[in-house]
Amino acid sequence: MIAFFSNRKISARRNQCAFALSLVAIFAVISFAAGCKRSKPFSVSEIHAITDEFASAARSEGPLNIDTRTSFDAKDKVQGSTDRVTITLRQASSEAYERADRALVLQALDDVAARHDLTRSGMIESREGLAFKYVHGDIATHTIHIAELALPTVELAPAPAGPRLAIILDDLGQDYSAAEAIFALPYPLTISVLPNNPHSVEIAEEARRRGYEVMLHLPMESVSQRRAESHELRPGMSQRDVTTLVDGFISAVPGVSGVNNHQGSESTANTPLMNELMRVLHEHKLFYIDSRTTAATVAFDAARHAGVPTAYRNVPFLDDVAEAGAVARQLRLALREAREKNDAIAIGHPHPATLKALREVLPEAKAQGVRLVYASELVR
Repeated sequence: MIAFFSNRKISARRNQCAFALSLVAIFAVISFAAGCKRSKPFSVSEIHAITDEFASAARSEGPLNIDTRTSFDAKDKVQGSTDRVTITLRQASSEAYERADRALVLQALDDVAARHDLTRSGMIESREGLAFKYVHGDIATHTIHIAELALPTVELAPAPAGPRLAIILDDLGQDYSAAEAIFALPYPLTISVLPNNPHSVEIAEEARRRGYEVMLHLPMESVSQRRAESHELRPGMSQRDVTTLVDGFISAVPGVSGVNNHQGSESTANTPLMNELMRVLHEHKLFYIDSRTTAATVAFDAARHAGVPTAYRNVPFLDDVAEAGAVARQLRLALREAREKNDAIAIGHPHPATLKALREVLPEAKAQGVRLVYASELVR
C-alpha cells in the first residue's frame, strides 16, 4: 500500500516536470518566432542606398537652391557608426520662410524613412541648425544635419514677387489624428488651435516643431449662439475680464504667432469689445486675422487702430460644403482670387474632404504662379 502511494507521488512529480518542460519549450518557440519577426539590421550597402534616397528626396521635394552632401561612414560591427547627410538651405528672407523650407525637407526625409521602417530620434536645434538621427529598431543608421547658409545681405534676393495665398485650418485641438493628416502635407499651412481642448497643447507644440505656423482660434460669441463655448469673448465684458480670458487662452496654446476668431459674428461686430481685444494682442505682440464671419465686423479696423498687424479672409470659406469635389472647386477659386488680388487668405477645417482636396489641388499652385505662404506674411 505504501509502495502504491509512493509510486503515485513519483508519477505526479514526473507529470509536473513534464508540464513545466512543455511550458519552457512553448515559451522558447514563441521567443524564437518573435525574434524571427524582428526586422534584421541593415547591411552597410543597404544603409548607403538609403542615404542616396535621403539626398535625392531632399533635392527633389525640398525647397529650391539647397545643397546636399553625403558621407558613407557606417561600418559593419562598428558601434555608433552612421552614414551622414548634410543639407544646407540658403538663408530664407524671413523666419516663416525658414520654417517652411525646413518643413519641406523634413517631410521629404520622413517619407523615405517610413518606407524603410526608420524613426526620427534625438532632435537638437542650435545655432548650427537642426541635427537628429534615424534609427532602425534601436540601432542608429543615419545622422542628419540641416544647416542654413548665411549669405551677406547684399547677396540676399528679394522675396519672390507674384500672388500669394495663405491657407488657415481652424478648429484644431480635439482630434490629434486630424493634425497628423495636416502634418503629412508638405506645404506652409497655418493651423489655428482652439484652447483647452484635449490635444491643444500637444498639437501646437508638434506643429511648431515641424515648422507649421500656429495661431490661437479665439472663441467668440456668435449671433445664433447655437454652438456657444463655455468660455468665450462676449460683448459687455469688462476690461479686466477680457484681459484675463484672452491671457488664459494664449497661455493654453503654446507658441502662437497670431489670433483669429472662432465663430464671433456677435463679438466681432462690437467696437468696444474689439478695442479691448486688440489692446491685449498688442501687448502680446500677436497679429490678428479677421475670419469675417459677419459683414458687420469691425475687428480689422480695430486692429489697425491699435497698431496690431492684421489682415482678413478675402475669399470664400473652403469647406462650407464638406465634400472633396466642392472643396477642390473652392481651392481653385482661392488660387484664382489670389492671382487677381495678389494676396489672398482662405480658411478651412480639418475635415477628411478638405485634406483630400488640399492634397489634390495644392500642387497646382506653383504652376499657376501662386506662392503658398503663412498667414503672418500677409498681415500689415
